[in-house]
Amino acid sequence: MADQQITCRDCGQSFVFTDGEQEFYASKQLSAPQRCKDCRAARKNERMQDRQMHDAVCGKCGAQCQVPFKPRSVEEGGRPVLCKACFDAERGNRMAA
Repeated sequence: MADQQITCRDCGQSFVFTDGEQEFYASKQLSAPQRCKDCRAARKNERMQDRQMHDAVCGKCGAQCQVPFKPRSVEEGGRPVLCKACFDAERGNRMAA
């Protein structure tokens, strides 16, 4: 695959969609980006600022934490909530396996 020039749908600037990025996107079954890196980062930042956080207790270490979803009890069909440190540790363990 050759590098592609794409025009950002937000700012109109041209950006390069590299061969390596194309391979990565294809491996994840993602479509090509429509926004440049700066505009994607700006949109992500907007979404993160609008996100409502909910108080929770980590099901592994018992620490108070906040999560971007409303936790449900096990009786309601929910799963244990993990704080960021425990979540990152769990994810690291799964990736290593």
